[in-house]
Amino acid sequence: MEILSELLSEVEGEEVSQVIYLALGRLRPKFDRLEFSMAERMIVRAVARVVGKSVEEVTQEYKRMGDLGEVFRRVSVSARQSVSGDLSVGEVYERLEKIARMGGTGSQEYKVEGLRSLLADLDPVSAGYVLRIILTKLRLGFSDKTVLDALSYMEYGSKEGRTILDSAYQAFPDVGRIAEVAKKSGVEKLPDLVGIQMGTPVMSALAQRVKTADEMVKKMGKVVCESKFDGQRVQIHYSRNKVPNTRHEQGSELREQGGLFAEEEEKKDWVRTFTRNLDENSAMFPELARVGDELSVNEVILDAEAVGYDPKTHEMLPFQMTIKRKRKHSIGEIAKEVPLKFYVFDIMYLDGKSLLQTPLIERRAILEKIIESDPENVLVLDDYLVSENPDEIREYHALQLSKGLEGAMIKKIDGGYLPGRQDYNWVKFKEAEGSEAKLSDTLDVVIMGYYKGKGKRAKFRLGALLVGVRDGEKILTIAKIGTGITDAKFLEFGKSLKKIESEEKNNEYEVTKIHIPDVWVEPEIVIEVAADEITKSPAHSSGMALRFPRLIRVRTDKDLDGVTTVEEVKEIAQ
Repeated sequence: MEILSELLSEVEGEEVSQVIYLALGRLRPKFDRLEFSMAERMIVRAVARVVGKSVEEVTQEYKRMGDLGEVFRRVSVSARQSVSGDLSVGEVYERLEKIARMGGTGSQEYKVEGLRSLLADLDPVSAGYVLRIILTKLRLGFSDKTVLDALSYMEYGSKEGRTILDSAYQAFPDVGRIAEVAKKSGVEKLPDLVGIQMGTPVMSALAQRVKTADEMVKKMGKVVCESKFDGQRVQIHYSRNKVPNTRHEQGSELREQGGLFAEEEEKKDWVRTFTRNLDENSAMFPELARVGDELSVNEVILDAEAVGYDPKTHEMLPFQMTIKRKRKHSIGEIAKEVPLKFYVFDIMYLDGKSLLQTPLIERRAILEKIIESDPENVLVLDDYLVSENPDEIREYHALQLSKGLEGAMIKKIDGGYLPGRQDYNWVKFKEAEGSEAKLSDTLDVVIMGYYKGKGKRAKFRLGALLVGVRDGEKILTIAKIGTGITDAKFLEFGKSLKKIESEEKNNEYEVTKIHIPDVWVEPEIVIEVAADEITKSPAHSSGMALRFPRLIRVRTDKDLDGVTTVEEVKEIAQ
């Protein structure tokens, strides 16, 4: 953090954001991903051309060393004449961006040649980092939070500025843009210069875990009780009759995909949607193309849960049916097969005004005014209960379970919309002794590696998964999971894990010798697991272990930021 702070104090202008994006191993903020779309073999071809080796020779060295950047550094020193390496950050960034944007017929060869040209102009160390960025294997250990710490340290020499920086990041989670403003005008000016913008997702509020209704009332006072739906979190941005002036407009790409814009010229309404991980996913929801008919607003940002339902019986469908929308193709057919309702439970922005600091009960009242109540609509505003009576809260929770829902969400009646899990602002009320587990809640863990299958499982390539939880930037082990996984799921996991296998352990992993897996994988697949209890265990790097862990489902809607933390595990274990 201190090294990054020192670097940021030296760069100026547009290079501030470029340095930050590259240090994070990307070209854009998370909500506006620009992928390189280069297969590993294409990158190896570019390296081979620069160093004068065959593709086979470079591939062999890559397999041996596990780091193409290090392969390039070692081979390049002896294979090339010295390179000045005097390209600026801006020049490197622009050339990487050009490579990423290449598309159409023959684009693969253009990308390879573009990368070859860039590598040839860079010194071996710089080239190594460029290769790691394109391979998404930079592994510097930076996150957006590290950048916010560095910005505070740059100005104050401490984390004194984090409150202001966090508030700006909540409304506009683009650390590159925030850094530009902080450098030019100072951290204290951020509230006046950075705020909610249509087309840029707001950081999602998340729920804490509290076991009993009595404890909820003690911690939160009077609360609002809402249904907890088993669907997909969706943040909806809607603007009537105009396209907002967003910094990174992606409409052309979506229009080509036939997403929400098939009738845009006729209707002119503008809609974008984002996941809780800040990924833009508008093309998944054609139902929202005419959502303006159900809203009496000009501009709004809503928080909702998308839930699939049976078009014949109108009964809600399980999460695995709803998540079928993740597919990139045939969205129209899937939409007919699994139509969605969007259960709106919060509002963050309305007609030019941020509502993040507005008390929850007032935000709910605003929702009742702007959303038309009609059972045929795709937007649904669910009922809620206001109470400070533990017995009433328990009864409400039991009622939700009887409906087949996940339980209840309990929220402070006067709470603002706070990102992440803060101050017991939101908590989930789940069944303590459910059919899935004896714990009060399930855990979302990330797959770190796997053990090869033996006996009848040998045909699946894997017999058990090593999974972990988050501790700051580190990922610590908490369980080996081999139960609750069907033969079909083992085959599916085998294919998915093959794509993210790694020759070496990720720098963020902490694993004791006893649990080193046969094969490491990158931390990209998050799964939900249940267990009977959590016990102390020196054998796991988290210091805890799950007793009788079993797989519930793959959480394709979550990434590393959504993985359960060590502190949360301790709360669940209480």
